Amino acid sequence: MYHAKTWKEKIVLFLAILWPIMVTQVSFYAMNLVDTMMSGRVGTNDLAGVAIGSSLWMPIFTGINGVLLAVTPVVAQLLGKGQRDQISYTVIQALYLSILLALAVGGVGAFLLDPVLSIMNLDPAVYHIAFHYLIGLSIGIIPLFAANVLRYFFDAQGYTRITMIITVLAVPFNVLLNYGFIFGKLGLPALGGIGAGYATAITYWIIFLFSIWMTYKVDVIRHYQLFVKWAVPSWKAWKEQLAIGIPIGLSIFFEASIFSIVTLLIGMMFTTITVAAHQVALSFTSLMFMIPLSISMALTIVVGFSVGGERLQAARQYSNLGVLGGIGILAIGSVFLYFFREPIAYLYTEDREVVLLAGQFFIIAIFYQLSDAAQAGLQGVLRGYKDVKVPFITAFISYWIIGIPSGYLLAAYTDLGPFGFWIGIILGLTCAAVGFLIRLRVIQNRITRNQTIRDLGEIGDK
Repeated sequence: MYHAKTWKEKIVLFLAILWPIMVTQVSFYAMNLVDTMMSGRVGTNDLAGVAIGSSLWMPIFTGINGVLLAVTPVVAQLLGKGQRDQISYTVIQALYLSILLALAVGGVGAFLLDPVLSIMNLDPAVYHIAFHYLIGLSIGIIPLFAANVLRYFFDAQGYTRITMIITVLAVPFNVLLNYGFIFGKLGLPALGGIGAGYATAITYWIIFLFSIWMTYKVDVIRHYQLFVKWAVPSWKAWKEQLAIGIPIGLSIFFEASIFSIVTLLIGMMFTTITVAAHQVALSFTSLMFMIPLSISMALTIVVGFSVGGERLQAARQYSNLGVLGGIGILAIGSVFLYFFREPIAYLYTEDREVVLLAGQFFIIAIFYQLSDAAQAGLQGVLRGYKDVKVPFITAFISYWIIGIPSGYLLAAYTDLGPFGFWIGIILGLTCAAVGFLIRLRVIQNRITRNQTIRDLGEIGDK
């Protein structure tokens, strides 16, 4: 990482950090995509079961992962301030915290999984697949969270290609394991959609082992001695990380949960065909979202580094570059989605009824792409400033007070049916984007004003 001076240097640095993150995010999501596509080839019940299981898991995973994401702005600002000696301690404490959080998630899941699925009134076959899919997935929770701490440690320093290499190496393992466990190939049992959970869990262990290996083999990382010098677990350090991480995690949870809650409500109110079509549309649009999400993560790194180095103008320039770039890319992607919506749906299933319904979901999804890109980029910038509490409140109001209730009312009391939920998503994302933009302007103006006062004070002292 370095402080770029000209616009050209900033663009080059931003892209150098961004493209490996993008490859990593797409690769990570490719694993979920493989789960969905291969399960859909077994049958509609398997596709729906994996959809329900994923919808329960994803908001939990993204929420806890958001807590661990605090590592990125903390490490980035330490680098910007030149305090490298504190980084190793911060990462070790985050690893301890990730294990505790993983154990907590597993413990809560053991008690609540059956009751939650039972109240959804699912088809027995769909219930069975969703339940055992999540049981298989739970085997990989600890390595997943620990590996993500290492990932954010690598990324915060600008070494985003390390994570990219790890993830790209893991994807073929995931494909082969899915092929084996879902269809009963390579000497493995044929578990259908359930097998996708076990395949993904094993892949998480592979990623974690690759990540540990990188801490020993990469020269720029080895000197931190992460798994050589151990620190005593510190509640104070955890508290400091949680103070930043919990609001981030809750913000991400509220965003992810709007999609998951919609999937669960559709499962309770409509047919298995509707659930499958909704999952097809949601799966592919979520793949497209990996682009603005990657931009958001890159923005947290470069903005955090600039703020730590008190280069506020650079932070503003990176903000404009990333947010507007994300919106532009998603606008182009929406055109592609409109013209190829049915061929895309056929990648998931051969059921013509599911394909036609998914195509209609895709048309509505086009309208929320721009808002989704804007809110993702703006959140990434705010995290770079370590501003997380107000965005958390904004996310809660936008998604849970506006998005989900309005979607339910439209779905239950109008002729829109399941499409009403997607309109609710559009409303929630748009409100969030507006709220984050207003908050960013407040933070930028406040910091600029404080710096001006400080500079005037220094001049007066001279």
